[in-house]
Amino acid sequence: MTDVVQNGQAKRVSNSAIFAGCAVFVAGMVGAAYASVPLYRLFCQVTGYNGTTQRVEQYSEKILDRTIQVTFDANISSGLNWEFKPARMVNPKIGETIQIEYTATNRSPRPTTGSAVFNVTPMEAGAYFNKVECFCFTEQTLQPGETVKMPVVFYVDPEIAKADETKNIKTITLSYTFYPSEPGKPVAALPAGNKAVDKKL
Repeated sequence: MTDVVQNGQAKRVSNSAIFAGCAVFVAGMVGAAYASVPLYRLFCQVTGYNGTTQRVEQYSEKILDRTIQVTFDANISSGLNWEFKPARMVNPKIGETIQIEYTATNRSPRPTTGSAVFNVTPMEAGAYFNKVECFCFTEQTLQPGETVKMPVVFYVDPEIAKADETKNIKTITLSYTFYPSEPGKPVAALPAGNKAVDKKL
């Protein structure tokens, strides 16, 4: 009889341990799912993977005697009642810092806030596309009917002309998509210890 009781208690302890282990595993997987998005975004920003551009606070000190065509694309998600127009194509010299402007209009009858995600194609060029200033670094709130110019200050790193996978690239496309968001949350931040750029073009 004692053996039966002990076996029953052992099974209950074993089942409890299995249940606790499963609960910890599920909680860990949920936490990993939430953490994967910002970690993946950080990885892309650091490496330029998947066409993610680089955020820098200094201007290029070297300009090559070679131009590269940069085109622009603008998209709006279905949940945001805005009109979003891209800038005109430009042909800067590689290393030359220039400013372009997108245009956004709030077509809704109330103030709305959007945040922009971005990438560069071809994806290999993302690591060499450096943005000094960009409307995508913070959320944008537009009043009803308001139209605003949204500047981007950037340059293409001269190193793009040296790397085997990028030296033959002739055209880069910078693409943005605006999504609705709640105001007050930064979209991109400089690494800790860096100071904001004071110099304007």
